[in-house]
Amino acid sequence: MSPAQLGQHPPARQVLVHLSDTHLLAGGARLGGVVDTLANLRATLAHVESTRIRPAALVFTGDLTDVGEPEAYAMLRETVEPVAQRLGAAIVWVAGNHDERAPLRRALLPAQPPGADAQGDAADADDRPWDTVTELDGLRLIGLDTSVPGWHHGELSAEQLDWLAAQLAAPAARGTILALHHPPVPSFLPIFELLELRGQQALEEVLRGSDVRAILGGHLHYSTFTSFAGIPVSVSSASCYTMDISRPARAISGVDGGQAYSLVHVYEDRITHSVVPVGDFPVTSTFSEEFIRRLEAMTPAERDEAFSRKRPPAAEPR
Repeated sequence: MSPAQLGQHPPARQVLVHLSDTHLLAGGARLGGVVDTLANLRATLAHVESTRIRPAALVFTGDLTDVGEPEAYAMLRETVEPVAQRLGAAIVWVAGNHDERAPLRRALLPAQPPGADAQGDAADADDRPWDTVTELDGLRLIGLDTSVPGWHHGELSAEQLDWLAAQLAAPAARGTILALHHPPVPSFLPIFELLELRGQQALEEVLRGSDVRAILGGHLHYSTFTSFAGIPVSVSSASCYTMDISRPARAISGVDGGQAYSLVHVYEDRITHSVVPVGDFPVTSTFSEEFIRRLEAMTPAERDEAFSRKRPPAAEPR
């Protein structure tokens, strides 16, 4: 028996887990000698599993490794694949500015899920863009490689834009989600203005009027949201370290804390993006499974009476 629908909206058709900026180093070396990026990734994945959600895909929006080492990509795959298998989820890898295309292709191309299509041949581990299409039960997920070999800013070639336009020429049954590393968003941090996605107007021309329902990005190491070409944009925070945006913009610093990922709930008529902080926090209130089952068994009026009606505050003890 399916649970009763308690609100106006039916359950989401699919859920995606959006993670970003793992920055792994070979041998599990610490980033900057300080941040244990492998331990932080493991903690993030354990947190994902603890939600008991069965996502359609785990989407990693770039900077999978810090310097593109083959061993680091192998370690990433060995860490993520068992979790994805337990969850029954596809894995979608997106290249970032810290990645190197050739070792990325060699290590991760065989791990692309059934239904995925990447530009180029699996045996052709060259420096062509890592652009992919993954079909998820009618939902099309396009991974777009915004990396520029040898540089940290983002860019898309004319050939990539033509390829993207060809993919979007026919709408997908449940629409398209675009995932890329350099998000088409303004940043209030001066340092990221130097490393933004360049040539955004050309991308906007391809996307406007298409069936793209959401854009997922990374790169910034903090969560933020905007719109681009009329499409909602969600930037996921990082699993490695985050930017302390409480500091003045010109004195920004990275901290080993505040790690988070996002849950992307895909509904028939909308998509929501929810930031999930990683960590153990004190429980202040909870609702038991038994309580929820009782609510589901009630009529709407009974539910209002049991849960929605305000009660007078208890009298203060004298």
